[in-house]
Amino acid sequence: KAATNGTIIAKLAKGAKVTVLSESNGWSKIQANGKTGYVSSKFLTDKKVQSKPKEKTPAKTLTKYVDVDTGSTLNMRSKASTSGAIVAKLKKGTKVTVQSEANGWSKITASGKTGYVSSKYLTDKNTQSKPTKNPPKQTTPTKTVTKYVEVDAGSTLNMRNKASTSGAIVAKLKKGTKVTVLSESNGWSKITANGKTGYVSSKYLVTSKQTETTTPKTKYVNIASVSGISMYASPSTNASVIVNIGKGVAVLVYSESNGWSKIKVYDQIGYVKSELLSATKPISNNNDQGNQNGDVATGTIMYVNVDAGTNLNMRSSASTTGTIIAKLTRGTAVTFLSESNGWAKITANGKTGFVSAKFLTTDLQNANKDSKTTYSEYNLTLDEMVKIQMAVNPQTDNKYRTYIRGDALKLNSSSKPTVGVVQGSGWNVRGGAGTNFWSVGQVSKGTSLTILSSVKGSDGYTWYEVKYNKTWVNASPDDIKYYLDPSNFVNDPIKSLQFINLSKTTNVQAAEVNDRILAGKGILSGKASAFITAGNTYGINELYLISHALLETGNGKSTLANGVKVNGKTVYNMYGIGAFDSDPVKAGANFAYNAGWFTPEQAIIGGAEFIAKGYINAGQNTLYKMRWNPDAASSSRKATHQYATDIGWAVKQIAQIHNLYSLVSSYSLIFDIPVYRIL
Repeated sequence: KAATNGTIIAKLAKGAKVTVLSESNGWSKIQANGKTGYVSSKFLTDKKVQSKPKEKTPAKTLTKYVDVDTGSTLNMRSKASTSGAIVAKLKKGTKVTVQSEANGWSKITASGKTGYVSSKYLTDKNTQSKPTKNPPKQTTPTKTVTKYVEVDAGSTLNMRNKASTSGAIVAKLKKGTKVTVLSESNGWSKITANGKTGYVSSKYLVTSKQTETTTPKTKYVNIASVSGISMYASPSTNASVIVNIGKGVAVLVYSESNGWSKIKVYDQIGYVKSELLSATKPISNNNDQGNQNGDVATGTIMYVNVDAGTNLNMRSSASTTGTIIAKLTRGTAVTFLSESNGWAKITANGKTGFVSAKFLTTDLQNANKDSKTTYSEYNLTLDEMVKIQMAVNPQTDNKYRTYIRGDALKLNSSSKPTVGVVQGSGWNVRGGAGTNFWSVGQVSKGTSLTILSSVKGSDGYTWYEVKYNKTWVNASPDDIKYYLDPSNFVNDPIKSLQFINLSKTTNVQAAEVNDRILAGKGILSGKASAFITAGNTYGINELYLISHALLETGNGKSTLANGVKVNGKTVYNMYGIGAFDSDPVKAGANFAYNAGWFTPEQAIIGGAEFIAKGYINAGQNTLYKMRWNPDAASSSRKATHQYATDIGWAVKQIAQIHNLYSLVSSYSLIFDIPVYRIL
């Protein structure tokens, strides 16, 4: 029937030929593939359209021309990303040779150089913005609209005699000039200002007068998500994204209005939500003198900075009279919680206490000094790897703004709804207002969702921002890419440890491990010999095994670690093997029963055998490879044989492994860094 609640009787692919029998209220009655039914009229066209290929490599190179605003330039970069180094700046009309196109980027040669530019700024003809022969009819609002000129301080906006950059300039309008908009079409607004009528670019008009700062202010991206935030071409989440800005990056703020800030970063100007910026940098880098204070954010990883061979006392209270609960060696990674009167409250090696703040630093010098690096190259790009991972819905505990389409909900109010009840099943909650955003998760029929706001999506539907109270959700493509990209970690003295080869033992001493690492760690206390036996037997780094067990068992306190009854026998699982997300305790216990892990030692040694044979000795010999398995992805184009679903799994184990290494007097590291293909 002609309604979205009608039963689906067929799914029609792009380009399918249909016979239209009648049309009414936006629905068409059609015949296709021997069936008769109803479809939305807006998805039908008189001409057959073909899907554009994902990547277009012309049989012959193409000649195109740079098409940017007069006076502007187009950046040619070293790689197909806004993070690529600028190798040239191309003026409007510059002739370029296009070698290939993919994902919105063109590989070109111009002025004797080869690089990448955004495809949208290339055109087939070297024109100077000539007006179209038959311009579309302008839409005239029933009432004129008042807007204001929004350009950089000291700049002016050209008002022209026609809607084209080739039009004669009839006036130059300063920032903040009040204008009356008569009509808008194709990115141009017909306006009246200062007694004159003409045309200006619509993107330089805003609905409210901006409050311009005397001089641009420096602020910082401050958001929980590691992938940072998006900068938009205009103050709207429906606008195109110019670039993504990482957490902690400094930006210049020109103005603020209606919750949006106009900023400059990476030599580009755009808009971000004001609430995502802060006046102070969330994480600072201090020198070797330790924490100089006040600007270190809660949760920051810091390092003990004492003389080699000495220890830093962690005490039960912020005083030298406090009981010493741990001794921390130079380079120990700690989680900074707070600071007062020269004392820092920290967490390290599973304990929480206080240390003198002057012996902490965010810049660890000479880390991993005795090391070697090898590289593994993969025949796929980083973006291709992201798409492969997206297909299996990797998980994260990051928090996102979440949206659901309006027709999924029955609302409690038609004017300003605050609650919606899900109608039907299989509805996705998405990371933005449109089906082009990734699915954060799904909601079942009858679920009540708190509505925070509404927005009109690019698909014409109303989308509601809702609370989605789920701890683990499908990760965003940006966050997946962050954890996949080795360049985000290779220069970090701690996080780079996810690339160390784990197939070598460190020859630690059992007594030292029991005393300095496993003491007070529940079921794991005194079990150093079992870990050392496991490492020597199966050729696996015993410090990694200990770190893995500490993480998975909550420092020896988890239910699986302390024994679960299966068929009348108590079983143990120290590495979370087989503990799938749906019911981890039951699944992990059943795995342990079938494996015959009936003592803690059997679980430690048997689990090590599983990890060694299944992963480390099978080519996945780094934490990064265990999590992402790039070898398999490169050969099969599928995400397979991955140890965990959490996108941050490898990184979350690193601080603990680093601290364990700090207890070993002599060792060497071999790094294996993934290298993805660049188009």
